[in-house]
Amino acid sequence: MIKKIHYISGLTITIFIVLHLFNHSVSILGAAAHIKMMDTLRYFYRSVFLETILLACVFVQIISGLKLFILKIKIAHSAFQLLQLYSGLYLAIFFVIHLGAVLSGRFFLHLNTNYYFGVAGLNTFPYNLLFVPYYGLAIIAFFSHIAAVHHKKMKLNVFGLTPIVQSKAIIVVGFFLTIVIFYGLTNRFNGVRIPAAYNILIDK
Repeated sequence: MIKKIHYISGLTITIFIVLHLFNHSVSILGAAAHIKMMDTLRYFYRSVFLETILLACVFVQIISGLKLFILKIKIAHSAFQLLQLYSGLYLAIFFVIHLGAVLSGRFFLHLNTNYYFGVAGLNTFPYNLLFVPYYGLAIIAFFSHIAAVHHKKMKLNVFGLTPIVQSKAIIVVGFFLTIVIFYGLTNRFNGVRIPAAYNILIDK
């Protein structure tokens, strides 16, 4: 039962994450393009109904994921089994920190948690020493988790590719997308000038 609940909540969250990563990918066109796309997407997922469902799914995913980790870590042996467990654990930790930061920014700091809220730490030394691996690993962990689940459930070859090759390809896509996203979120690796309203995030 817990596996089914975890799977259903995971599918719901995956839809949001895919849209979120697409939004970040748009940043290669500039901050204005990213913000415009985010405003469009927020029209849907910032509704009280959908946001409540999403937050509930994240909570369920974290609790059920931690329970599954404890239950399965001692019997996991294959590389993909371990990858699924540890990538899921990292995502659970990331969700707690990331949601806490975003909700605090919205309700306590009264900031628009848009492009500049997300990139402040990525583009400011020494905070980027933490935020680059923190966020980069989250994207890779997401694709690794998807790849591990795909490896477990997929039984058919696709275009001549075996399930294990398909799963490895998903991880490779995750690595390349991470680079693309950082390229956009750092203004093509040239750095982003952070507006004064967000200086509170970087102690300025």
